[in-house]
Amino acid sequence: MESSLLDLLVLLLDKISLVTSFKLFSMPEQALEDTVYRDTSFFKRGDLLEVPRTLFIHYGIYLGNNKVAHLMPDILPAISDDKCQIEKVVTNKRLILGVLAKLASIRVDTVQDFAYGGSIIVNHMDKSFKTKPLSNEEVAQRAEKLMGAKSYSLLWDNCEHFVTYCRYGFPVSFQTDKFCEIVKKIIRDQRSLLVSAASGLVLVLCLGLEPSTTLPCLLITFTLWIAS
Repeated sequence: MESSLLDLLVLLLDKISLVTSFKLFSMPEQALEDTVYRDTSFFKRGDLLEVPRTLFIHYGIYLGNNKVAHLMPDILPAISDDKCQIEKVVTNKRLILGVLAKLASIRVDTVQDFAYGGSIIVNHMDKSFKTKPLSNEEVAQRAEKLMGAKSYSLLWDNCEHFVTYCRYGFPVSFQTDKFCEIVKKIIRDQRSLLVSAASGLVLVLCLGLEPSTTLPCLLITFTLWIAS
């Protein structure tokens, strides 16, 4: 029995390490070979800019004159009409609340504020599309027409969808696709069902047979079973 529990614990830790080692918005390895820029003199109006960050890649469209259009989760436009405050750089608190509320805005910031200290890769996504990008001027004009508040989804309507629509004519997020593939691999592993069921049983035994604990455990196990 102790051996079985130990094996189950090892399996659970293995699953957790798989998720945590995967960066949902990680930079593809080949992108590291591209030239990175900090000098805006290399940028052209309509260029697609990428900034690799700790857990994700942030995207924007260069408009010229040191300005970048980008989609940012932001709660402030929904609760305030103060344009001076809204135009200030989006803080982490505003961003997190925007993600939770599924609210965002397509805004213009300086290249420096957009990059937030990171290096910038230019037009790297052109390698991932078979179709040629639109003309740089059309790309910039599309971005400018979309300015303002909008809904937001971390997976289905994010900054990558915005820039790919502007530059290639249709919204795509390779970061979302990669995340979904990882989730599929996890739930297709039949052992995930055993881990979920065992975890649910432990919670029920520790917290009691209350509907608030029993029903979620059953639903999670059932969902994994159906999806596997």
